[in-house]
Amino acid sequence: MSRLIDKFQNAAQSSTQPMGFRTSRAAAPEPGILVIVSATPEEAGNAGDIGNAAAFLIRPNDLTLTAKNFQKIAETLPDVPIGLYLEDAGDAEIAALTEAGCDFLVFPASSRFIAAPTGKKSGRILQVESSMDDSLLRAGNSLPVDAFLAADTFSGGSLSWHELMIIQHLANTLARPLILNLPPDATEAELKALYEAGVDGGLVEISALKPGGLKKLQDAIGKLPPRSARKRGKIDVFLPRAGGEPAAAPPPDEEEEEDE
Repeated sequence: MSRLIDKFQNAAQSSTQPMGFRTSRAAAPEPGILVIVSATPEEAGNAGDIGNAAAFLIRPNDLTLTAKNFQKIAETLPDVPIGLYLEDAGDAEIAALTEAGCDFLVFPASSRFIAAPTGKKSGRILQVESSMDDSLLRAGNSLPVDAFLAADTFSGGSLSWHELMIIQHLANTLARPLILNLPPDATEAELKALYEAGVDGGLVEISALKPGGLKKLQDAIGKLPPRSARKRGKIDVFLPRAGGEPAAAPPPDEEEEEDE
């Protein structure tokens, strides 16, 4: 399994003690928001120590990134899952990159469908747009992908209520981990709001990181309180009522169902 996707699953698991008399030492919990550092192949080759980043995403530029070049980058960061952003690639290229150590793939919804390679499995992250129809977003929950990237939601600057509403809606609609762009200078209040809205991962450009910026961001994320449990991929239906307050739709009448 992809190490990054495994981290998302560990972060989502509850920390309840197993039943029985036997005690076990709990593993160190993952941060509330997993920080993924994004870079070009050249930037990745000179990244050095990127601290506590959950993963590293390579965004190919005009130069062709071969499996051999990818393997060299992966060898410089053996403890960090390395992924690749692909707009288009063939099955043979995907298989070669996976064999070279590619832990996860990120691809736009407009790219060609690629069958999962046999054997070693890479995580799949589908990039969606916030302007997509709700039914289209919900359809993504049935696709063979492990997470979603919404890169057009929080572009930087101060977080607006409108952006937070869009992020909350995406988290309510999508049933798998949600990743979005994360400015390295996001405030603790903004990080808390994003976390409570349902954000699971943040994509940070390495070029925007100042010395010590990643550690500062991770320290702020580490202070986030536990998030209350909730069901993802489910939107409650509300009906209008007098007084302007929404009322939850009543459950169907059991007697009527039996008569039918």
